[in-house]
Amino acid sequence: MIDHIGVAVSDLERSVAFYTKALAPLGYALIMKFDTPGGFGVAGFGVAGKPDFWIAQGEMKQPIHVAFRASGRANVREFYEAAMAAGGKDNGPPGTRPVYHEHYYGAFVHDLDGHNIEAVCHEPFLG
Repeated sequence: MIDHIGVAVSDLERSVAFYTKALAPLGYALIMKFDTPGGFGVAGFGVAGKPDFWIAQGEMKQPIHVAFRASGRANVREFYEAAMAAGGKDNGPPGTRPVYHEHYYGAFVHDLDGHNIEAVCHEPFLG
């Protein structure tokens, strides 16, 4: 089980604003934000007071992929709409991805630094 993950962003304040909006439909909120002893800022997002997704001002070596579990297909669509409205770029609209498995339903957005951010639901469509 992964406890947390961190990614580098080019502009911390701009990215805090993006993730605050994009992750809200998934129940994520900004939990804490501070400067490190080294002088760069970090911000942690999570659910129920536990930050598990961290962003930090820094040089990005290579974009990464992060998938957040959604509570249902409507929640995937809400994430996609919020992320796009917050300035994200489409990297795959909400829909099934049967190449992964029969019930895989996801949406993909590039964040402001080109990271591939996904919301995914693994439950079958119930009508």
